[in-house]
Amino acid sequence: MLVTHICTASRLVPVDIGRVGVTGIDKRPVTGPVKIGRYGVWGDVQCDRANHGGLDKAVYAMSNAEMAWWAQSGEDLKPGIFGENLRVDGDVDEIVIGSRYRFGSALLEATGCRTPCRTFAWWRGDEDWIARFMARGRSGAYFRVIDPGVAQAGDILETLSVPSHGVTVGEWFRERPEPAPRLVAAHRSGDITLAPYLIKHMPRELRETL
Repeated sequence: MLVTHICTASRLVPVDIGRVGVTGIDKRPVTGPVKIGRYGVWGDVQCDRANHGGLDKAVYAMSNAEMAWWAQSGEDLKPGIFGENLRVDGDVDEIVIGSRYRFGSALLEATGCRTPCRTFAWWRGDEDWIARFMARGRSGAYFRVIDPGVAQAGDILETLSVPSHGVTVGEWFRERPEPAPRLVAAHRSGDITLAPYLIKHMPRELRETL
């Protein structure tokens, strides 16, 4: 999958909801080589790591085709407008959770899907945004950074490994918690390491066994 754009926070936007008071959702493309660290793209800002970032949500990718679908209304959805770090030619929602990718010299691992929040709805200026985003059923993918490195727009997300459980980012987003037993089994076998933000959306009887 070709990464066409790498985006970082262009500014911190004051917001009167949430617990932090600012958001880094307004991202813009950068050019040239950029470092990819444990907390994501160098120069990006995670204002609320407890909910909108952290090690397991270090890099967020959206497909160019999906963004083109949202742009059918006539809005100019420039790279970074959904808060994404990567724009990708390829269907990131079909990535199997736990899959690993080489990106430049960095190693990324898919951890799960985005869950739309009030800050996202505020940024879009649409009180029905969360329901619309959920109904669309395609969230984009979050990655953790296994090995830091350097990458740039034009580099490939090269598939290195794909777990056998088969649960994709999009399937989890649309059908959770139904796929949870397959993910838990893969976690217990050591095939994947589930992110806490994903585990919290599982049924309690499964969460308590992890």
